[in-house]
Amino acid sequence: MAVKWFCLGLILLFLCSAAETRSVREKQNNEVRPSHRDLTPDLKEKYFKQILDHFNYNSLGNGTFDQRYLITDQYWRKGYGPIFFYTGNEGDIWDFALNSGFITELAEVQRALVIFAEHRYYGKSLPFGKDSFKIPQVGLLTVEQALADYAVMITQLKEELGAQSCPVIVFGGSYGGMLSVYMRIRYPNIVTGALAASAPILSTAGLGQSKQFFQDVTTDFEKVSPACRDAVKGAFQMLDTLAQQKDYGRIQSAFSLCKTPSTSKDIKQLNGLLRNAFTYMAMMDYPYSTHFMSNMPAFPVKVACEVMLNGTDLMSALRDTVGILYNSTGEFPCYDIYSLYVECADPTGCGLGFNSFAWDYQACTEIEMCFESNNVTDMFPPMKFTMEQREQYCLKRWGVVPRPGWLKTQYWGNDLSTASNIIFSNGDLDPWANGGIRKSLSSSLIAINIPEGAHHLDLRGSNPADPESVITARKMESEIIAQWVKQARKKSS
Repeated sequence: MAVKWFCLGLILLFLCSAAETRSVREKQNNEVRPSHRDLTPDLKEKYFKQILDHFNYNSLGNGTFDQRYLITDQYWRKGYGPIFFYTGNEGDIWDFALNSGFITELAEVQRALVIFAEHRYYGKSLPFGKDSFKIPQVGLLTVEQALADYAVMITQLKEELGAQSCPVIVFGGSYGGMLSVYMRIRYPNIVTGALAASAPILSTAGLGQSKQFFQDVTTDFEKVSPACRDAVKGAFQMLDTLAQQKDYGRIQSAFSLCKTPSTSKDIKQLNGLLRNAFTYMAMMDYPYSTHFMSNMPAFPVKVACEVMLNGTDLMSALRDTVGILYNSTGEFPCYDIYSLYVECADPTGCGLGFNSFAWDYQACTEIEMCFESNNVTDMFPPMKFTMEQREQYCLKRWGVVPRPGWLKTQYWGNDLSTASNIIFSNGDLDPWANGGIRKSLSSSLIAINIPEGAHHLDLRGSNPADPESVITARKMESEIIAQWVKQARKKSS
């Protein structure tokens, strides 16, 4: 995710070391752009003096911390134009800002002020510095605290900038999209409307089936070729056979591992590493090369299937296929399975480094992701992740017991009928999509489905390779947001 997202989810290079952050993300987007509007906007990096604990006057959080945000007023009609506010998610805010060009394109059209806010405990917004992930300091990492951060930031910045009458539209992708939904629900007095792209608000609230996510990842590869799905499934079955025979030397050779596996734990780790690569390729199945979350070629799922079906044998083909993610430069002679992938409370992957600590903690408290693969409805090895396993892991790792159903209780789950002014956009290529809202719930709770869209493709800037479905989706989103802004001005006049 979240990625998560929902990722997302969620930052230095994936391949350098275990201390690196969640994914391969670069602070410069090198994609070919069709016009000047897609160049990096004139974003200025600033820090906001934020309250540590919004809900307890007598706790360890009775103070402040510096919360990073990015801002540009280059398109803003000062004091009148709307405010477009990105609800930052699980990573460095620059990564999301440089990969959400639609927001600044729309700001130019609608004369908006743009703010990208970094989520507490991610990037440089660490409330307790290097001690932020110690216990009990990490306890102030909650969805509720993050939403309050944004509410306070919006309110104060509006006052400072003379923008008290300017409507606020929140945007977010994956987990950030979930936060945009929650902002509109929790703070409708502050937020006029929300665009939630690829927001798995149902699956992360414990609603839905545990087999859904990896089944949908499999479907992406199956759409390219059923033979591709079968080849991947067969490769994992061959790996399982060798593991049962304890032929660890052959496994090391086939997958170019830096160390010979020797235990069932090592095999489980290898399976997680391999499965994780397919998850990322499905999420990032964009029609052009990207540098967001990893260095990906155009149509990585198609590329993966070509590699998978053209290998000399299934296991070496599987090794080369996951190399699209883990060894895109071809520089690494072997895979260190414990530094490239870390098992955590999110079966879709937490990533690496400080950002992964934060996401792991959130997956141990409020965010529910008990997804599992079974090699029947999906092409991956059987890997269970039950609520009991989650509880055991989280108690050992963080000293906490997860709270099942809390997001559903706090943020309405699938009972959203009394909410308003939210766009739920999802791409059919995105394995997170079916964990979100796919059908419109009312005239102001609007679902936009993008047949050729991967993970929040609609938030990305315009590109010559964009499919018609995402161009149409952005046009609809633009028109709806313009109408929300117009209605808000009428109410305030």
